[in-house]
Amino acid sequence: MTDQTDTTAPNPDAPDTIVLVHGLWMTPRSWGNWKERFEAKGFTVLTPGYPGFEIEVDALRENPDLIAKLTVPDTVDHIAAQIEALPKPPIIMGHSFGGTLTQLLLARGLGASAVVVDSAPTEGVRVNPLSQVKSLFPALKNPANRHKAVGFTPEEFHYAFANTLSREDSDAVWKEFAIPAPGNWVWAYGLIANFKPGRQETWVDYSADRAPLLFIGGSEDHIMPPSVNTSNAKHYAKSPALTEYHEFPGRSHWICAEPGWEEVADYALDWGLAHAKATAAATA
Repeated sequence: MTDQTDTTAPNPDAPDTIVLVHGLWMTPRSWGNWKERFEAKGFTVLTPGYPGFEIEVDALRENPDLIAKLTVPDTVDHIAAQIEALPKPPIIMGHSFGGTLTQLLLARGLGASAVVVDSAPTEGVRVNPLSQVKSLFPALKNPANRHKAVGFTPEEFHYAFANTLSREDSDAVWKEFAIPAPGNWVWAYGLIANFKPGRQETWVDYSADRAPLLFIGGSEDHIMPPSVNTSNAKHYAKSPALTEYHEFPGRSHWICAEPGWEEVADYALDWGLAHAKATAAATA
């Protein structure tokens, strides 16, 4: 049995809400463990889905056209509206492309602090390891996929997402959680955006001030390896805001639910609370 001792924030100015932003090929269902754990500690936890993701996994698999034309700006607007409606700034946490969305939300001045886990990069991050290219090849191999929702086969999912699990366990994860994703998103973020003129959908001002931000990486992640996350973090070197990186050894892209996920969740929460509280105290 895991320890879920109440560690509710000790002062009234600290965030009491956590917003969990899921990534591509997933739905809010992927945050189930973290939501339950944080709620047991006394927090309100929101897991906003992307527009069109309000239905269940099986329904999205059967009719992926529902999400094929979804755009990044529309999704950021959708999540931002929910955060702006809160009485005080929350801690925002994002996994994978949810990490990209979290960075875009911070760029709008939202959040008291933020943690991105195995984050997809924002524009300008030019580190593209071979394992990342191989992982994303199902979406990138055909330009026509920009107008479709593209999914992983169980074999592709095992390599990209859950390579630290057995194939049997990975297949079980795929069956319960995996859905197609808008192909245009893969073409929109840093991997492709870096070769297009002008600012793209995932551009942020790396020199701007914003809430404190922690990058968490998994050493065995294939699709968003540590080198991608460390490069993304270093791009914020000119920002006056705090940016840090922490790496967990032996973790894959399925870091938020693979064995030992509790350690990752608690580290993210402790960091988010500590630096959000420090920010609030400095402001006061």
